[in-house]
Amino acid sequence: MLLWLAEYLAQFESGFLVVQYLTLRAIFSVLTALFVAFMVGPLMIEKLRHYQVGQAIREDGPKSHLSKAGTPTMGGALILVAITFSTLLWADLDNRFVWITLGVLVVFGAVGWVDDWRKVVQKNSRGLPGRWKYLWQSVGAIGAACALYFSAESPVETQLIVPFFKGVAINLGWFYLVLTYFVINGTSNAVNLTDGLDGLAIMPTVLVAAALGIFAYASGHAQFADYLHIPYVAGSGELVVIVAALCGAGLGFLWFNSYPAQVFMGDVGALALGAVLGVMAVIVRQEIVLFIMGGVFVMETVSVMLQVASFKLTGRRIFRMAPIHHHFELKGWPEPKIIVRFWIITVILVLVGLATLKIR
Repeated sequence: MLLWLAEYLAQFESGFLVVQYLTLRAIFSVLTALFVAFMVGPLMIEKLRHYQVGQAIREDGPKSHLSKAGTPTMGGALILVAITFSTLLWADLDNRFVWITLGVLVVFGAVGWVDDWRKVVQKNSRGLPGRWKYLWQSVGAIGAACALYFSAESPVETQLIVPFFKGVAINLGWFYLVLTYFVINGTSNAVNLTDGLDGLAIMPTVLVAAALGIFAYASGHAQFADYLHIPYVAGSGELVVIVAALCGAGLGFLWFNSYPAQVFMGDVGALALGAVLGVMAVIVRQEIVLFIMGGVFVMETVSVMLQVASFKLTGRRIFRMAPIHHHFELKGWPEPKIIVRFWIITVILVLVGLATLKIR
């Protein structure tokens, strides 16, 4: 929005042209989202407390969680508001990737909102029934996949890029829609499963998003893309503004969500943020790198799948409790130690993912 205004004002004062610089708008985007989170956060937490929008705690979970009962949840709405406001303010609103990403954010956020609302306000322990939840997640993922596929401006936008090999690019054809669907939905649910401890999900999300922002900046710059042997996707650089907004909003939320948490993210935040990571990875053609950098999310998801499969097939559990962060809790690890160690693992995996830019 401000880009349009700056372009108009540049007719009278050339100094306004500085707003066209992507890096400057990214800096302002992260600061704007951080400011919104800091300003709106305390008010939102107070309102959630007033309306008794508190987290219910599973009785079969770690006993240390019982003291968290009643802590305000649905705080992820704060992140979504900050991201949306900052993006609309600083991004190029003529860019198709901006609207597709915001669309995914809103759709998955709405699904999570309804699920949380039914659980904590209407006291319906089932929340949004699984079939309806999956249906609307599928609508969002398929919608984004179709929008990206049919608006693609070059063949590379629908190819599968294999990291570490500069000459390997697989033409996906219609299978691109299937891959995109699973990447968006899978990442959305993986982040949601990870969101079980104070600050556990938000920091890895910020770290992975920041790394995807580097990929987006390079992919949107023809010379950088050619030098690094990654696909040039015209317009993808504008995702940097959204990444910056996500990082600012995420860090602002972490201020209130760090141990011991004043507010929980809820499905409204986790589902939306995971889906945004997925769609950004698809846009910059780095689905495999996302799998590497989001290894913590993958580990959490796989632990649930293995636990369910083992119990159904053998009647025995592999872990004391799934997702795996609860397993470590029941083994006696203090919650802050689990959180920080998972953060450290994410930093390592993000660096591995970024290394693929040069090791080809």
